Amino acid sequence: MRPAHVCLAVLVAAVWGVNFVVIEVGLDHFPPLLFSALRFLVAALPAVFFVGRPKVAWKWIVGVGLVLGVAKFGLLFIGMDAGMPAGLSSLVLQVQAVFTGVFAFLALGERPGRVRVAGMVIALGGIAVAAVDEGGTGPLTAFALLMGAAACWGVSNVLTRKASPPDSLNFMVWVSTVPVLPLLALSLLFEGPSRDLAALRSLDWQGAGIIVYVAWVTTVFGFGAWGYLLRRHPASTVAPFSLLVPVFGMSSAALALGESVSGLRWCAAALLVGGVALASLGGVGVGARLVRRSGSPGVTGVHGRGPAVPEAAPHPRTSASRTPSTATPPSSPR
Repeated sequence: MRPAHVCLAVLVAAVWGVNFVVIEVGLDHFPPLLFSALRFLVAALPAVFFVGRPKVAWKWIVGVGLVLGVAKFGLLFIGMDAGMPAGLSSLVLQVQAVFTGVFAFLALGERPGRVRVAGMVIALGGIAVAAVDEGGTGPLTAFALLMGAAACWGVSNVLTRKASPPDSLNFMVWVSTVPVLPLLALSLLFEGPSRDLAALRSLDWQGAGIIVYVAWVTTVFGFGAWGYLLRRHPASTVAPFSLLVPVFGMSSAALALGESVSGLRWCAAALLVGGVALASLGGVGVGARLVRRSGSPGVTGVHGRGPAVPEAAPHPRTSASRTPSTATPPSSPR
């Protein structure tokens, strides 16, 4: 890769990693489901009027929009609102690589090679260590919600590879139009119209800046730049840069939010990142090669996020608990 492209890949990873800090701050301004709905609304408008018509079938746009936008981001935002720390969230979501491999095997017949299986096992070991660490310092329910978000991300990765969009920015902008109404409906149902209206009425420049960052910087710019790199370099060259996301996420959370990083968490990070690296870079088995030769695309992770320049939260809270919320995790949703 040219030095400029390396810098761009690192910048995207930094944007996506720091985004977890922005989400953490944003959850002090908005209920989680409303926050997620606003993120996709601003990501879709006005960009949808400039990216052209969808380049894939609507079934893929709707499918990815529901699984990635509603389920994955709904669970992510609810989990972080329930007390999951920003830095740990950026780390745990990387287990999506394991879920992607499993779902690719079930849906596409891709059989992972021994190196990839070893990487998945190591990554799961990292998740187990992280769960032990979180169990001693925070709510395991929030941890479970993040695991659910990672699983939904894995499903959306497989759907995205089946869709094989020729233009990732066009695809992501159109996908962003799908979750808005379902998330708004879920917010009204579980968070209540009075809470939503109160959040919108109290919108200030900090809240508006947070929405712009998670929508335009992490979604529009992040996916656009990532797609630009993937069109010019092999996925095996670009994908490893996504392993920098939890590095930026954990370090920015420690610097901006004062999150402590325990020895167990560092151990979990080493196991998870190392395992994901093996799973991402390790060769696939014969089944995967046969699938590729037959014309079906392989599966690679779709990295984003989510989604900043950290700012002080207006309401005090701890990483393990937040001001009580009227929202309860819906059975269907990120």
